[in-house]
Amino acid sequence: MKLLSILLAAFAVQGWAQTQPAASNLTPDTVIATIGGKKLTYAEVQSYLRGLPQQMQQSAMRSRKQFIEQYALMLRLSDMAEKAKLDEKSPYKESLAFNRMNILTQVQISQIYDNFPVSLEDEQKYYEANKSRYDQVKLKVIYIAFSAMDNKGATDEKKHLSEEEAKAKAEHLVEEIRGGADFVKLVKENSEDASSKGKDGDFGTFARTDNLPESVHSVVFSLKAGEVSAPVRQANGFYIFRAEEVSQKPFDQVSSQITSELRNAHLKEFLDSITKSLNIKFENEEFFTEGAKPAATAPPAK
Repeated sequence: MKLLSILLAAFAVQGWAQTQPAASNLTPDTVIATIGGKKLTYAEVQSYLRGLPQQMQQSAMRSRKQFIEQYALMLRLSDMAEKAKLDEKSPYKESLAFNRMNILTQVQISQIYDNFPVSLEDEQKYYEANKSRYDQVKLKVIYIAFSAMDNKGATDEKKHLSEEEAKAKAEHLVEEIRGGADFVKLVKENSEDASSKGKDGDFGTFARTDNLPESVHSVVFSLKAGEVSAPVRQANGFYIFRAEEVSQKPFDQVSSQITSELRNAHLKEFLDSITKSLNIKFENEEFFTEGAKPAATAPPAK
């Protein structure tokens, strides 16, 4: 598996649906290739692919002749390893046992997750009880940049504001806006974010679950529609946010997300209960002491 991962790593990934054969005349018995005199059927290839991660399946189907060559190489090398009884020697024996245990663990987790029933009623109840999780806010923004560079030789147009100057300018703009000044007019006159400035300050719509800096997240999701924030400092400038709309994502847009959340919650409860039932008693405190070195082990057999 590791070898195949390396061999397939350079393949470009294409959609699985796009890589399926266009014709429908490939039956399970169709011979795809002959390897060392043994026929390899379409069914055998499909069976092998099902055991691979989806991304590797897609990569294999992108360059199929190369995949078959690599598959044949793996067959030969793994056969050589078995004949040499490498699977019975350390550390390979232990590695194989660990990989088997790891795969079975993942399969069991997937079974628990996939088979946990979630009804439409469960989803709707969860949505109503957790509406704030699906908050979204549509924003306009004014951005005032600052720089640590000095202004030696700079023209008036290219003059850099210091952090203190940018903060003072941003605070003054907030006062003007809260006093009734036209936000869009101030965007056009002052904002240094080219993307939003060209759209009258429109910055987009953000959900509570979006990955925003915490200092931004806490501010924008505390605003009510029409409210303007105090300047929010980021690495190279200050943002002034105005909430245009505050709402929740409708249920039909988050239904699948809710299903995942409910299944993840069930899975966590299950794993927590299993962990508690393991009845582990830690016997040797020296082993569990941070920085303790394990005793030297014998080198693997050759």
